[in-house]
Amino acid sequence: MSTISGAHIFAKKALLPDGWAENVAITVSDDGHISSMQRDTVPAGNSVGILLPAPANLHSHAFQRAMAGMSERRGQEAHDSFWTWREIMFRFLDVLTPEDIGSIAAFVQMEMLEAGYASIGEFHYLHHQPGGTPYANLAELSDRIIEAAEKTGIGLTLLPVLYQHGGCDRRPLAPGQVRFGNDPDRFAMLFELAAGTMSRLPEDAVLGVAPHSLRAVDEDGLTAAIALAGDRPLHMHLAEQVAEVEEVIAARGTRPVEWLLRNAPVSENWCLIHCTQMLPEETAALAKTGAVAGLCPITESSLGDGIFDGVRYTENDGKFGIGSDSNIRISLSEELRTLEYSQRLRDKCRASIATPEKSTGRVLFEKVALGGAQAIGRKAGALATGGFADLVALDEKAIDLEGREGDEILDAYIFAGDDRMITDVWSAGRHVVREGKHVKGDAIRAAYRKTVAALRMRL
Repeated sequence: MSTISGAHIFAKKALLPDGWAENVAITVSDDGHISSMQRDTVPAGNSVGILLPAPANLHSHAFQRAMAGMSERRGQEAHDSFWTWREIMFRFLDVLTPEDIGSIAAFVQMEMLEAGYASIGEFHYLHHQPGGTPYANLAELSDRIIEAAEKTGIGLTLLPVLYQHGGCDRRPLAPGQVRFGNDPDRFAMLFELAAGTMSRLPEDAVLGVAPHSLRAVDEDGLTAAIALAGDRPLHMHLAEQVAEVEEVIAARGTRPVEWLLRNAPVSENWCLIHCTQMLPEETAALAKTGAVAGLCPITESSLGDGIFDGVRYTENDGKFGIGSDSNIRISLSEELRTLEYSQRLRDKCRASIATPEKSTGRVLFEKVALGGAQAIGRKAGALATGGFADLVALDEKAIDLEGREGDEILDAYIFAGDDRMITDVWSAGRHVVREGKHVKGDAIRAAYRKTVAALRMRL
């Protein structure tokens, strides 16, 4: 899917780095960058009502989209939890073929684009055949994610996952985990193979590294992953569950965040996912590293993970972005709303992340746009010359947006509206959503329907 050469986009209202502006004209270069911007101009080219920087979805497990709605029955245990959900997920993934994974990935990427995301950080840990035998092409399933991005036009940061052990005690992988497993040497081979396929994508594509967690990766594996990443994006689950924290303490003598900050060079190219089980001092310390906290409020709510301390994190200048994780529901506006409402429920307050200068919606949207772009190594996150043209347009005629000005636009979109307000999305200049629908949506949906029907027969 190619960029429209010399595309021109006119917006009646646009959120620029220094605030709101009117009658803004943007020119997109052949390579997908914003080459020029002009304020107070006249309509030309594609005309939209309200233009915003389109955020990145920084944390996704694409294949889990086809599980949505399958895990809401209680298990045999008295208390259902993340760990019982995980057993359902293991059983589900054991029937997936490469063709299934490609179809599911294309569908969920399409949904993300229609929801207002321009790019994705795919935390990809499903590597091998059922039973754990590698495919003839070690990067077979990574290639399916890449092929889906070719089809949908989403900006892809692929994050192959290193997964070594079944727990901190280095026990062998359980039957449900063997499709994930690699030692550092084989993982490096997989990484190089995926890099070769990634070269087919446009220049905004990025390859990063994801050591899964302190449960699944030992010290030597983490060191190898850090070396392989270099200055590329490095993503890792951290302090998501109480049981995880307890397991790390038992094995390493300290809590996960404390251990990582003492033993790893956490910095701006790192993204730590969830972080819902942090002490106040850990929250402040992680914020000061410059790393991005990868928050997934809908999934964290679904799994009962806990509540990220967003107020304390922002007070310490922490950076954060948003991910759809389990893909149980794809909605940018709902992720933002859920994040803010979780803070209000915990603290019994309102407008928890707002500042005297900017509304809640403005702070949330700008932070996730900039934080998400940083996390996936993408030169985007703001409507600025030189950055990729990752753009999302809202319908100025939507009932809840009509007559709104300034920050009230974002407040109405996040807290009163939903993704039906989205009219257009550009990913690095690729105009992939028009009139609210993906340009290849019919074919992608049809293929997904066939895949899900076949999966039901196998489950």
